Amino acid sequence: MGTSIKTIVLSTILALFVVCSCSKEEDSLVKKGPFNISELAGNWEATKAGFTGNDMAIDLIAEGGTVTMSVQSSGKFTMNIDPVDRAAYTVSGEMFWEEWEGSSYFAIEWDDYPGDWDTYGATLTATTLRINGGFDTGEYDFENDGTFESVSVTFEFVRV
Repeated sequence: MGTSIKTIVLSTILALFVVCSCSKEEDSLVKKGPFNISELAGNWEATKAGFTGNDMAIDLIAEGGTVTMSVQSSGKFTMNIDPVDRAAYTVSGEMFWEEWEGSSYFAIEWDDYPGDWDTYGATLTATTLRINGGFDTGEYDFENDGTFESVSVTFEFVRV
C-alpha cells in the first residue's frame, strides 16, 4: 500500500511538471510583423543618429558625422558609424520580430552579443526607417576613451 501512495505522489508531481513546462510561453523570433524584415533590404543613410546616456547626448548627424547601413533580405545588416571627432567603426547584427504574448516587437541581435537581443520601436515607410530604443539598447563612447557607455538610441534612415 505504501508503494501505491508513492506511485500516485510521484505521478502527480510528474504530471504537474509536464503541465507547467508545456504552458510556459516561449519567445518566437520571426521575420514577419507589422512589416516584413525583407522590406528593409538595401542601403540606408541616417538623417538622425542620436545616442543618449545618463549625462550626455549627441546626434552624430547634427554634429557632421555619418551613419550608413546595408541590410540583406534576411535581416542581417552592417552599420558604419563615422563620427566627426574619431575614427569610423562598424557594428553588425540581425533584425527580426519577437512575438510575445500576442504582440510583435522589433528586435536586434547585435553580433557582439550573440543570443541576446534588444527590442525597439520601429516604423517603416517607402523611404524612411525609424528605430527608437529604450535605455541600454546601444552603446557609445562619449569621451573617446575606449569605454562605451550604455545609451538609448534613435535612428532615422532614408533609403539610398
